[in-house]
Amino acid sequence: MPQLNPLDWAPQLIWLLITFGMLYLLMVYVALPRIGGVIEARTAHIAKDLAAADKLRRQTEEAIAAYEQALAEAKQKAHTIIEEGRTKLKQETAKERAKLDSELAKRGAEAEARINDARISAMRDVNAVAADVAADIVRKLIAVAPAKAEIAKAVEAARKE
Repeated sequence: MPQLNPLDWAPQLIWLLITFGMLYLLMVYVALPRIGGVIEARTAHIAKDLAAADKLRRQTEEAIAAYEQALAEAKQKAHTIIEEGRTKLKQETAKERAKLDSELAKRGAEAEARINDARISAMRDVNAVAADVAADIVRKLIAVAPAKAEIAKAVEAARKE
């Protein structure tokens, strides 16, 4: 094996140094600057993306805050409208109730007056019927017709008892 021959080591070491030196120079001046440029470009791109994401996050937070404020204002406005409507409805209901109560009281008074008139009329009729019945009973019992004034007086006396 020629690699293990000590006489061949010197040229092998020279070629090793030349090859290593060329690879080192190629790496230092060509490959590493390109890799460094790519890394710097990616770092800059990532930083730009992070800045854009941060900006969008702040805009989103501002939009959410504006939305929540608008929602709170809308809720307050809706509550105010509901309260106004409720108050107006209560007023209208009270007005209608007062009108209905007035009308019912009027109708009740009219009905009570009609009932009272009917009762008075019925009582007159009852008195007349009672007087007729009493006159018939007396006439059948004693075969004599009593005077109307006496019968009316007797019916009144009987009703008071």
